[in-house]
Amino acid sequence: MRAPGPLEGMAHRSKVDERSGPGFGAKAASQRQLRVGEELRHALAGLLRPGQLRDPALANAIITVSEVRLSPDLRNATAFVMPLGGENAAEIIAGLRRSAPFLKGRIARMVTLRLVPNLRFALDEAFDTADRIAGLLGRPEVARDLGPRADDEDDKPG
Repeated sequence: MRAPGPLEGMAHRSKVDERSGPGFGAKAASQRQLRVGEELRHALAGLLRPGQLRDPALANAIITVSEVRLSPDLRNATAFVMPLGGENAAEIIAGLRRSAPFLKGRIARMVTLRLVPNLRFALDEAFDTADRIAGLLGRPEVARDLGPRADDEDDKPG
C-alpha cells in the first residue's frame, strides 16, 4: 500500500475561492479581455456620436460608453452605456439592440480581431449606485460614525 500524496484527501476547491470581480465567485477579467474591451469601447464611442446612426432613437442621442466587458472566450461583449442625463434610456437601449449587427460590422473594419464579438447593450447603473452611496455617506448619522472618535483623541501622544 502506498502513502497518500500531499494533495490527496483534500476537499475539491473551486477555481475562485475568494470574492473577485463584480460578482461573488466571478473570475477576474484577463489582461486580454480588458485590452480588447477597451479597444471596443473606443470604437463604439466613435460610432455612437450624434448623427452617425440612422435609427430614430439614436440619431441625435449623446451616449457615453463607460465599459465593455467580454466573455472569457471573447465571443460576447456587453457594452455598458448611459445616455446624457439618463433621458430616454429605454428607447436608446432598444435602438442600440436593433443596431447591434450594423455596429458589429463597422467594428470589424475598425478593430483587428480574429472574431468580432456579438454585442449586447446594458444601461450602466454605476452612476446611480455612486449617487446612492454619496447620499448615504452624507447623512448626519453616517457622517457622525465616519468622523474621529472621542476615545481616539486620548490615544494620541502629546
